[in-house]
Amino acid sequence: MTQSTTAFSNVQVGVDYYPEHWDETMWEQDAALMQTTGVKLIRVAEFAWSRLEPEDGRFDFAWLDRAIDIFHRYGIQVVIGTPTNTPPRWLTSMHPDILPIQHNGDIVQPGVRGHRCFNSPSLLQYSIRIVSELAKHYSKHPAVCGWQIDNEYWLLECHCPSCNTRFREWAEARYASLKELNDAWGTVVWSGEYSDWSEITTPLGGTANQNPSFLLEYHRFQSDSALRFQRKQMEVIRQYAPGHFITHNFHSYPQKMDIHLIGAELDFASFDYYPNTSPDKTATGPYSGALSLDLTRGIKRRNFWIMEQLSGPPGCWFPNWRTPYPGFIRAFSWQTIARGADTVVHFRWRSAIQGAEQFWHGLIDHSNVPGRRFKEFADLCREVNSVAAQLEGTTLRNSAAILYSSDQLVALGSQKPVDGFDYYENIKAWHRALTKLGIGVDVIHTMEALEGYKILLVPHLYLLDDHLAGRIEQFAARGGTVILTHRSGVKDYLSVCHMQPLPALLSNCAGVVVSEYDPIGNDVHHIRTVDQQQFTSTQWNDLLEPVTAEAIAWYADDFYEGVPAVTRNRYGNGTVYYVGTQPDDAYMERLIQEAAEGADLPYYENLPEGVQLSVRQNETKAYLFVLNLSRQEAVIDLGHSYLSLLTAGEQPPTLVLPPYGVEILNISTPS
Repeated sequence: MTQSTTAFSNVQVGVDYYPEHWDETMWEQDAALMQTTGVKLIRVAEFAWSRLEPEDGRFDFAWLDRAIDIFHRYGIQVVIGTPTNTPPRWLTSMHPDILPIQHNGDIVQPGVRGHRCFNSPSLLQYSIRIVSELAKHYSKHPAVCGWQIDNEYWLLECHCPSCNTRFREWAEARYASLKELNDAWGTVVWSGEYSDWSEITTPLGGTANQNPSFLLEYHRFQSDSALRFQRKQMEVIRQYAPGHFITHNFHSYPQKMDIHLIGAELDFASFDYYPNTSPDKTATGPYSGALSLDLTRGIKRRNFWIMEQLSGPPGCWFPNWRTPYPGFIRAFSWQTIARGADTVVHFRWRSAIQGAEQFWHGLIDHSNVPGRRFKEFADLCREVNSVAAQLEGTTLRNSAAILYSSDQLVALGSQKPVDGFDYYENIKAWHRALTKLGIGVDVIHTMEALEGYKILLVPHLYLLDDHLAGRIEQFAARGGTVILTHRSGVKDYLSVCHMQPLPALLSNCAGVVVSEYDPIGNDVHHIRTVDQQQFTSTQWNDLLEPVTAEAIAWYADDFYEGVPAVTRNRYGNGTVYYVGTQPDDAYMERLIQEAAEGADLPYYENLPEGVQLSVRQNETKAYLFVLNLSRQEAVIDLGHSYLSLLTAGEQPPTLVLPPYGVEILNISTPS
């Protein structure tokens, strides 16, 4: 699948730096060491509002000027973070409407971060002012190349007076009349009908058991609020610094916030990536990380940045993790590049000696003596800088896609189908199966174009309308392979159930109907295949009645033993699978292998645990990244000899990688 590249696609390594945390005499020493190490870029100021505007209307940029000037002399570019995530205490004292209010009435107090309501008029006014002053001041500075808006959005679920007012306004703009809103939300249930617009509030008292249509719309409203807050900042940056890029650092998926909506107007998406260092996570962490990176690339369907990359054991919001194993920092940095990151910014240059994040370790420890982790980082910088020219302009062109949206996440979360069911975790399982087979996959919004893909995996398309159902049907009819799962076609986009047998609008292309379902939760059931192999399944069992489809797996226990569990249907020139249960990883891999063979999509059998493959390419060259993200040596049979981009030597067909080993092979032509 062809993807666009950005104009900011230099492959490079950077660090997050906080000049306000360190004595000014250290700045030049740090800049000199960064230059020697190969650091190309720093991010600054995203939490520095109190230093940039120490009191109302008095701006002090002189300290930041001196810092940026120093780094400019050493050839290091600068990204400025707008500081709106942490309004200073003088501002929240003057305008307490800035502080969010939780559903129980408690106020989110200053002292941590993120203590700001997107709908606060005061926040908007003062945010526009500080961002305008910064953009005007740094628009012509030769070191400043771009901006990060705010820091790590999350959906606030604020219930302050401003949010209540704007939610009513949002609803009035969305619905032609109160009757239309009542009908759409089904407020007649539990006598919840509104008789006046003034009665509409945010979900005060919490969300448990409240109207799912109302909750879904409230989450959409909060995403729109974040977008409005971001857009106001972007407008002034575009006005005063039109040559600079604008991004935002998403984090910690899954997010209830609509990341695709927020990302649409950015020049590119960024992500804060902290792969888990625990030995207990080596079997799952690299695959969870791969999904996060693919999802970030899918926000705009183009290359992205990592704005915070793990540099040491994190510890702040939880007890310290294990220190990164030798090779971990290098390997997981290369993983981000392999999956489309053009810039990897490590958090942080030096561990903080003050504040809550003292033990969210940086590259250099509190001793200020560079150690093992720093040496590994320096080696990474040299490697990246040595191959940056060859990788520039390359991206991923995958033939498989997974459809994802925050609407599905929120709707399934507000009415969890059964114990053990988790929309995002189930997507992880399918994505992990694809990754273990070496099949590159894009994770894209449900409304994105599907042309160019061979396989479309659609887990739990719970909310569905005629338009999306028609697009999936067309994809299959034109020769595509579709994998549908249980809990598909249940509701429309206002969370109202379809009054027809499941999978409802997809029944025709799936060639099957669901006669009944059994929410089995954490109980373990079994399915058997035509060759009498058995696999385990959990969470949910749709009892399937094939219409035009053929059964390819059946339930092996309970009162529905022998009832079809998985079907395959020829639809037009394509194939549609329906998976009525949540099977184990082994069955997922088996099914995807079958689908890949039918779609003429290459895959790799028997990849060692933890080994991941990705291809970055453009019109003239292609590079295969082979990553061993485990603590064991891995042997990979690639079938051909290739030239290594890292060593310029020839690698044999059987590649041996040490723990956390990395290889990049020129596969444009086998050697």
